[in-house]
Amino acid sequence: MFNGISGDEWRRPALRARVRLDFHRPIRKNRLFFGTPDVDKEAEAIREQQVALLRNVPIQGITVEDIDMAIDIYILLDEETGREIAFAPVIVTIGADTLEDLLRFTLRDEFRKIELLEPEQFFLHRFELERFIYRINEDQRQFRLALERRLTAR
Repeated sequence: MFNGISGDEWRRPALRARVRLDFHRPIRKNRLFFGTPDVDKEAEAIREQQVALLRNVPIQGITVEDIDMAIDIYILLDEETGREIAFAPVIVTIGADTLEDLLRFTLRDEFRKIELLEPEQFFLHRFELERFIYRINEDQRQFRLALERRLTAR
């Protein structure tokens, strides 16, 4: 199913979901003690940049319906580095044409939670399930290769 006008009727996306993404500022090393902004202000700036990208850059198969930035920023202590990390959550209501499109949208570092809004029940044919599992495998393989390249570059 696609999102668009077909004849006189408007077709809705096959899937609707509410996705929570928690954006955070990357940990920077060798920062000076003076002139550094607060971690929560940096996380807020990154959240605003990412929301602007979500609003303005189209993603194939995904329709952004609503973006909620009303959730407060929270700060956690990183156990490895001992530094504070600020997270700026966003709840995005999206429509996806296929399960693969929804998967591609949620395979992000910022992904925290998903709530499927529509349909109430979801059935997959054998071919669709095979394609979905293949897509997960491909995305995992690409992630592993990117991680190996990053680790061997050090």
